[in-house]
Amino acid sequence: MKASFADQRRLLDLADADLAAQQADHARRNPAQAARVKELLAERATHSTELTRRLGARDDAKTELARIQSDVAVVDARTARDNERLASTSSAKDAQGLEHEIASLARRKSDLEDAELEVMERLEEAEAAVAEQEALIASVNAEGARLSTEAKDVVAEATARFEAASRDRAAIAASLPADLVGMYDRLAARGVGAGLLQHRTCGGCRMVLSGTDLNVVRAAAEDDVVTCPECGCILVRGEDSGL
Repeated sequence: MKASFADQRRLLDLADADLAAQQADHARRNPAQAARVKELLAERATHSTELTRRLGARDDAKTELARIQSDVAVVDARTARDNERLASTSSAKDAQGLEHEIASLARRKSDLEDAELEVMERLEEAEAAVAEQEALIASVNAEGARLSTEAKDVVAEATARFEAASRDRAAIAASLPADLVGMYDRLAARGVGAGLLQHRTCGGCRMVLSGTDLNVVRAAAEDDVVTCPECGCILVRGEDSGL
């Protein structure tokens, strides 16, 4: 294939635009924050499971405390009723029975109050545990929100770079012969489309050309399109190619 030296040099600009577009596309598809956000989602799921367990323990303590307080209310009501009956009875036998029941109710209330204190302490600890877990989840959510915002900014910036590189690429390709661009595209689909031959080294694969290969390139006319014998990319020659 034949192409002017200027057009062949422009292939390097085309390759630069393609590289910029590829890098920008990778950046917008894989923002650095994505991996951490994924970790945070897993952490939040684990923390949420633990929060559910702690909420259950807190609610159980609340239920137990309410039951004890209800029993205390019943004991208080019965004690008040027995005291009224004791105050109004004239029977020594009835009075003795009432006094015995009032004493039993007092012991029952004392036991209930002890249990109430124990459950209240357990409830306080359970509520603190719930608050601690909720704070942990809030911290994870805050970090996730911050990283998501950062990732959106990265994606937006990378998308802008991708679109700019794509426009540059289209403009460069439109200024070149269609058959040259076609050849470049076929090669670029497999690897590097074009590379600068500099100091006898291919810019596509970074391999130093052998003496025999250099002789082939050296013998080619300026408008001949030559390729690297190693990677197949178009070799763009220049003053420092080492020919």
